Amino acid sequence: MPQVVRSRNGALQGPSPVPPLPHRFRSLADRESVEVLHRAARVLVASLPALTDRLVEALYAQEPAYRAAIDSDRAEVWQEVHHSLRHNVGSLIQPREFRESAHRTSRWIGEIRAEQGVPLDAVLHAFRMGGAMVWQDLVDETARRDPDDIRLLVHVAADVWNFVDEHCGVVADAYRQAERRLSWRRENRQRLMVAALLDGTARIADLAEAAEMLGLPEQGRYAVLAVAVGPRGPVAVAAGGGHGAVLAAASDAGAARHGPGSAARPPVALPAAHPGAMALWHPGPDAEFAILPLTGPPGELSELAAALDVPAGTRAGIGSAVEGLAALGDARRLAETALRACPAFGGTVLLDEHLPDALVVSSPALAGALADRVLGPLDRLDPADRDVIVETLTAWLDADGSAQRAGARLYCHRNTVLNRLRRFEQLTGRCLTRPRDAVEVSLALAGRRLLGN
Repeated sequence: MPQVVRSRNGALQGPSPVPPLPHRFRSLADRESVEVLHRAARVLVASLPALTDRLVEALYAQEPAYRAAIDSDRAEVWQEVHHSLRHNVGSLIQPREFRESAHRTSRWIGEIRAEQGVPLDAVLHAFRMGGAMVWQDLVDETARRDPDDIRLLVHVAADVWNFVDEHCGVVADAYRQAERRLSWRRENRQRLMVAALLDGTARIADLAEAAEMLGLPEQGRYAVLAVAVGPRGPVAVAAGGGHGAVLAAASDAGAARHGPGSAARPPVALPAAHPGAMALWHPGPDAEFAILPLTGPPGELSELAAALDVPAGTRAGIGSAVEGLAALGDARRLAETALRACPAFGGTVLLDEHLPDALVVSSPALAGALADRVLGPLDRLDPADRDVIVETLTAWLDADGSAQRAGARLYCHRNTVLNRLRRFEQLTGRCLTRPRDAVEVSLALAGRRLLGN
């Protein structure tokens, strides 16, 4: 901080409009101005308690943001104001001695006001109110002692107000730094809380705090959306434990929370009219998750899945609805199951509408064994021949057992479809009109398609 008083000409911006005064006379005038300032400032130091009282009252009357703090603990606010005035008025008399302590006080005030949530504009207004009150008291004291000295005091007015502006800058800088620290801590705490909810490790005692922190009802209905970009890797049995640590590590690395607070863009676009548009996003090691608050009718998830804007090559899985924040861990696991049931080329799978596929991917070892048992005999055929039979069988099942509609899809006659189905029965020993065999064949085909066996 520069000394509070400098050469009068040096404080002006740009060249002086008149020739500079002789050096000896200019120095004499500055010394006289400083002496006037010091005399008045010493009187203020002696009457600091009264000045503090007046400033606290003025803050209460003119700055609404300070009223709650003053009502809550007037003595604490009074001490803070008194401490600041003592150092700042002292800086008018001994700038070198009080420079660092005055800056520390201003930084301290900026930090605590940020922590208390007092708006920065209100804090700066309070500082300028204090500066205006100090300046007015300096003028009043100088006028009382010798009105002619006011003309000398005017010479240091710019220095006094530059001092006030300087400390406003110190306060603003400290406030913003504290605000960034608080924001980082708050967002990091939110990310860790979301990670714990999705992992199912959040304590029951923490659910009320989580609901308040995240702006979500503790007993509301929720679903989880899982999104992954790129081809699906090999499906493995979901292992218990360890997932939360990965989620938390990804969170600490700067992972996203979209909606109330955000980082990267969400991987899919949610319908603007759906409450899930303000979903809480969180990254996992292989997918990103969104907590979707549900407030609509039972078919809400179906409408959401149909309206979901999924980019090409992106896979999205929506789990079943659950009740309460405590069940979000289950909702996440259901969403992961739906994601594993997505086609490798991308798309959206709503778990409730693909439960047989979900059964297959939930137990890949058993699904693989079933596929080998039912479809294994086809592997002895030429690959092209085998693929024709599998394609025909899939089309027939998708057409609800109609050879006519399956033929239309495959651009062949219905009799061709029936011949291929008959050949499948001969090779595998299965009877497609027997319900049990039809179910096994359907699950076996899903296993081959989803597991890549």
